[in-house]
Amino acid sequence: MAENDLASKALQTQDIQQNEQSLGGKPDTGKPDTGKPDTGKPVCKGKPERNGFMGGRLRIDKTQATIILCGLYLFFSLAGNIAATKVTYFGSLVMDAGFIYSLTFTWRDLIHKQLGQKAAITTIWLAACFNLLAALYFQLVVLLPAQTDWANNGGQTAWAFLFGIIDSSGTGWHSIFSLQMRIVIGSILTALLAELIDTRVYHFWTQGARRNWPQWTRVFASNAVSIPVDSLLFPIIAFAGIVGAAGLQQMIWTNLIVKSIITLLIFWTIYLVPEKPIYEGD
Repeated sequence: MAENDLASKALQTQDIQQNEQSLGGKPDTGKPDTGKPDTGKPVCKGKPERNGFMGGRLRIDKTQATIILCGLYLFFSLAGNIAATKVTYFGSLVMDAGFIYSLTFTWRDLIHKQLGQKAAITTIWLAACFNLLAALYFQLVVLLPAQTDWANNGGQTAWAFLFGIIDSSGTGWHSIFSLQMRIVIGSILTALLAELIDTRVYHFWTQGARRNWPQWTRVFASNAVSIPVDSLLFPIIAFAGIVGAAGLQQMIWTNLIVKSIITLLIFWTIYLVPEKPIYEGD
């Protein structure tokens, strides 16, 4: 008799649950009722795991930001100095082909904005050292024995003209400084002067009431001083005696015009980097 009562109660309980489900009630999932809707997603406790992305947004730390910003500055500087060994022209305007170097002025502003004045100055000095070491290495490469076919096709002559101080035959000197070495020396001297001036002007523009002025004014103010200094001194140091006086004068004006145009085209990139750090705290 007791067994029949238990079986009857079990059937009644099952009927009640089925009725609740048919009326839109909560189905029996076998999970304890917490009073919260079941979304079907696992519940994560604690902080989310940092795997480079968070909330669909790329996150980098300060070390990564430093490598990216400073690495690109070093690329613009080194590539510009090597490309500057070729003298080209636009219509009647003569200039060296290292105009990519002009990107360093605005990129230096980005480094200053994100990493501070000390990081910007360190990067400028580091770029100068990189360019000097590269030029010295190229001098060594010129002295290495040249494969006959490569040399006969003008390879050794081209390298000796661009980078060589000492003749690979060991019989004498090409010149006091090779073209590449003159470019590097001119670049180091003008970069240190122009970029350090750029740094001081940019820093001045971020102080006091000027801090609230539009960010593009920082770029224009700093570049308005540094670009003329670079455009005047670099061609004289690097190409005097190689390019005639008329060509040298054209080169100065062309550098000034082209670098100013590049500034007008890329000044907005200062807004790609926010005032707040783009990296996460350590």
